[in-house]
Amino acid sequence: MPPIITVIAITTFAASLSSRAIDPVLPHISGDFAVTAAVAASLSAVTAFSFAMIQPLLGAIADLLGKAKLIVFCLIILGVANFVGAFTHSFEMLFVTRILCGIGAGGVFPVALALTSDLTGIATRQIAMSRLLGGAMTGNLLGASLSGIVGDFLGWRGVLILLGVLVLLACIAVTIGFRTAPPEPRREMDLAILKKGYRAIMANPNARICFTAVFIEGLCVLGLFPFVAAFLFELGETRSSIAGWVISGFAVGGLIYTLMVSRLLPWFGVRGLMISGAVLMALQLAIIAFGPRWEIQAVCFVLIGLGFYNLHGCLQVFASDLAPEARASALSLHAFCFFMGQAVGPILYGISIDHLGKHATLLASAAIILTLGFVCARLLHHKPAPVVEG
Repeated sequence: MPPIITVIAITTFAASLSSRAIDPVLPHISGDFAVTAAVAASLSAVTAFSFAMIQPLLGAIADLLGKAKLIVFCLIILGVANFVGAFTHSFEMLFVTRILCGIGAGGVFPVALALTSDLTGIATRQIAMSRLLGGAMTGNLLGASLSGIVGDFLGWRGVLILLGVLVLLACIAVTIGFRTAPPEPRREMDLAILKKGYRAIMANPNARICFTAVFIEGLCVLGLFPFVAAFLFELGETRSSIAGWVISGFAVGGLIYTLMVSRLLPWFGVRGLMISGAVLMALQLAIIAFGPRWEIQAVCFVLIGLGFYNLHGCLQVFASDLAPEARASALSLHAFCFFMGQAVGPILYGISIDHLGKHATLLASAAIILTLGFVCARLLHHKPAPVVEG
């Protein structure tokens, strides 16, 4: 792998620090601002929603003006937004800073995947992308686990200050590292180029399958996360650190995937990875539905993380090959659908839990994910990208 892949992985690490870090301290934010748990969970939902909504614009900017420059700029936005959030005294202002965090993170991970795809061939791309996932999962793990610990001692404001410092330090390191990156081709700011790129993406029959699949993944799996701390509260476990450890199990599973993917691919193949990932996730969601002890739930989240990336990693490779000439746009649309699922997920989970109960909601999610794995394994195949005339 080219050394620049390590630099790109640092960007995904920095962007992912914030993604799950606020979940373990949501009950404390709820108490400080006198809002309900569902309203506090909207902080997670709006981060995912803003991440999603900015994708079509950021993907186009990256394809036209340069991926590395956009990544650095967005890391700056992310770091500053965390700092501002730490010192706000209104829930509304905190809500605004989470929107900015979503925009900042939105310009990093999908664009980093596109940049990595530009530098690697299809044969080695899933392994290269697993390095980026390793950076992201390390960020998720550190963010969620440190959030719980720091939250117990310094409160949620201390969590946001720490996030701001870590992101800005990573931004400095990445800026230096990108000096060794191969120069990106310059393109004119021509809307006709963007239109042609999006036409090429949607002309690929894999596009609708990939985009629908990641939306469902985000909804059924990531939509659960803002409720983990509340579920543990119901069991009598009120420590933020415990909620952080349980949620960080997902990142541990992702790290296991990054270490094993080079062996899993020859053993299972792409279709086998997608099916095995769906089966693993469905079984764990069914177990969590019955409210076991937090230690068991932590193990379940490790296995959910492994299963999730078995499926999601394959979907990312398919998405990276939808339209090579508009790769950042394709992966940004992919991320748009994924994070729209994350944004809608907490809302639907909340409605479903209120009306159907926790057990029925989680079992339904398990059934949907199981079906998704088999459908993707059957319908997705590598095809040459279609040629679209201008």
